[in-house]
Amino acid sequence: MQPKPKKGNCATLVVVLLLFFGAAIAVMTYAVMQWDAQARAKNLQNPVPATPVALAAGKQIYQQHCQSCHGANGDGKGQKAPELSTAPGDFTDATKMSGLKDGELYWEITKGRHPMPAFEKKLTEQERWEAVDYIRTFAAKSSSSHPAAAAQGTQSIQP
Repeated sequence: MQPKPKKGNCATLVVVLLLFFGAAIAVMTYAVMQWDAQARAKNLQNPVPATPVALAAGKQIYQQHCQSCHGANGDGKGQKAPELSTAPGDFTDATKMSGLKDGELYWEITKGRHPMPAFEKKLTEQERWEAVDYIRTFAAKSSSSHPAAAAQGTQSIQP
């Protein structure tokens, strides 16, 4: 005959299960909220025109905060890249970059994603938009160095 479980063990099990499910619900709620925020970011319009002044400021920001991981050429091959758990984004991939809206890049810079830190409190809104403008130059350089990609980017769709 098996001994009956003590009431204390059952109560502990119930508490542990409630804590587990509560934590799971909190994580799912956070994930949904983050996804919604990222989806809304697609609609953000870049208020900073890509002028020579903005691009120069963006370049300085990039060199100070991004280059060590994303590389001097924006190809994701910075000196710290091998140490990271996730490869840094390759900004020279014109196809990938053309699929990203400025608002999405701004959101990623603002909020970060492990192992990339958030820059919401490190850079002003203006500086984050300037970084977006500068980051866009890597894909433009890449597509102009590949004639097929450059031609594809200049084709217009006829109605």
